Amino acid sequence: MIKKAKNLLQTDLVKVFSLTGLSTVIKLLTSYITVKVVAALVGPGGIALIGQLQNCTAIFTTFGSGGINNGVIRYVSEHKTDESSFKKYVQSGLKITIYLSLFSGFLLVFLSSYLSQWILLDAQYYYVFIFLGISLLFLSLNNFLLSILNGLQEFRKFVIINIITSIIGLLLTVFLVINFKLEGALIATVTYQSVVFFGTILFLKKIEWFSKAFLWGKMNREIVRKYFSYSLMAVVSAATVPVSQLLVRGHLIQKFTVENAGFWEGMNRISGLYLMLFTTSFSVYYLPKLSEIKTQNLLRKEILTTYKIITPIIIGSLLGIFLLKDLVINILFTSEFYPMKNLFFWQLLGDFFKIMSWILAFLMVAKSMTKMYIITEILFSLLLVGLSYYFIDKNGVIGATQSYCLNYFIYFVVMVIIFRKLLFKPHLKSAAL
Repeated sequence: MIKKAKNLLQTDLVKVFSLTGLSTVIKLLTSYITVKVVAALVGPGGIALIGQLQNCTAIFTTFGSGGINNGVIRYVSEHKTDESSFKKYVQSGLKITIYLSLFSGFLLVFLSSYLSQWILLDAQYYYVFIFLGISLLFLSLNNFLLSILNGLQEFRKFVIINIITSIIGLLLTVFLVINFKLEGALIATVTYQSVVFFGTILFLKKIEWFSKAFLWGKMNREIVRKYFSYSLMAVVSAATVPVSQLLVRGHLIQKFTVENAGFWEGMNRISGLYLMLFTTSFSVYYLPKLSEIKTQNLLRKEILTTYKIITPIIIGSLLGIFLLKDLVINILFTSEFYPMKNLFFWQLLGDFFKIMSWILAFLMVAKSMTKMYIITEILFSLLLVGLSYYFIDKNGVIGATQSYCLNYFIYFVVMVIIFRKLLFKPHLKSAAL
């Protein structure tokens, strides 16, 4: 038993957890201060509007990058030892990112008044979308460069840049919120990641591949076609996950008040904070690792090892948060947010099934299972919205978390069914994927 525990502690995943630990702690602290300041100064209604804007930003960020960042991670990871191929994937990816981010940025500026009315319920915030349109190119380029680092498994550099991003985001948000209240929070939401781009350039300037000769070149049609499958997956995610949240939040506002929607958004913020450790480690380590593995036996071993490590950690984390929910609300928010206590149980249980399902769902991204990924994303986003409308109408605001829990439980079951042969039938031969 002790030997098994030592073996688990020596795995690469645990090492990455340790390496990303500092980054995650700093991000948690900066996110906590940001949420606390914003909640205190703009209240539940402001939190709900910021949630709306973040969903919109996520959609346009995906379109601006062409949705290829996971593809960049995969192909850089696969071809990092072949300089010629590595160069072609980077050059094609860079041009896709530049062209699409400029086009998406133009759309944001052109549609700024309409988007302000639809997303933020008031046309007076049109300038926020102009800021986003101008910032989108830099934001997209920063994410592209981070994807290259991730694919190269340059974990230390990746972590340092993420720490810098967290600190800059905190300082900019606090400054703008204190001076401009809700308007400042909205501007910070759409601009802070683009500011980090210039710091990323300074950090990478001495690295061999970071040069004009290496980054700039012709687009390769075959590589663009390969990236296209990742674009489809990312665009579907951008058109389903944030949109489903927009619809659920909009239904809460329509059915009750913007403050009630703010309680639900506050619960989502809490989830986002503690799930950060898992999502960061999955992106930094798990996706490149799955992309590298070429045999089913090794793939099965990696997945089962990940479950052995993650499951007790997530159960302990969720149980602790549930028992300390009063303290969590006091620390993160203000007394205005006490009504959200009733939302914890179903939200936390849903988060458990979400993480359990992600461990398998990442396979669809790593192995370019485009059709299956698109089908499941669309179906479960539609199911989430349908369940949310039903449970909200029946049980009130708590219905939004009940539907979230049920949706991810079903999603987890479906993931197990899809990958049942890989999970439950060990292969005598090391069959290639």
